[in-house]
Amino acid sequence: MENSSKVSEIKGRAVPVRGADMDTDRIIPARFLRTITFDDLGEHVFEDDRAAGGHSFDDARFQGASILVANQNFGCGSSREHAPQALMRWGIKAFVGESFAEIFFGNCVALGLPCFIASAADVSQLMDAVEADPAQELVLDVAAQTIRGAGDTIQAALADGPRGQFLDGAWDALGQLLEADEQVGATARRLPYISSFASP
Repeated sequence: MENSSKVSEIKGRAVPVRGADMDTDRIIPARFLRTITFDDLGEHVFEDDRAAGGHSFDDARFQGASILVANQNFGCGSSREHAPQALMRWGIKAFVGESFAEIFFGNCVALGLPCFIASAADVSQLMDAVEADPAQELVLDVAAQTIRGAGDTIQAALADGPRGQFLDGAWDALGQLLEADEQVGATARRLPYISSFASP
């Protein structure tokens, strides 16, 4: 069976979020974490920042964007998984930034959301280009580690481990278990502390 969890290319329009050290409490404020599921978090992304007005997530030109372009140390602060969960539910499928906080990056990998790292100069140029032409489509190539858009191609690094996980679908732990259903069942039947509870 073909692994449907493979992520080799992400295409879409982009939304720039300017500012270094964008922490997870700004991405999704703590008062929205009192929820059993992540389902409704998307509408509250950057809630407090957006209240001040003029935020790119409220700009009609960027509605429907699926790639977030960020500056340095995006996703720093607390380790809450709610931050990438909320962004994903807003519609984000990938990130391009100068750097990402380690735990945020790891949480994104677990959700199948690649975080490409580009130079400060390239990120600045990309943000300017997206703001000048929000309708342009970007193409993020996981294998080649490139970002194409509006006639330009820039290099953007994705560490070997996560890149391999995206390309072969190994980031999706649940998907791997489901694909190996027969082997999982066979192993479970051999374990005395599980097989003893099985129906005769």
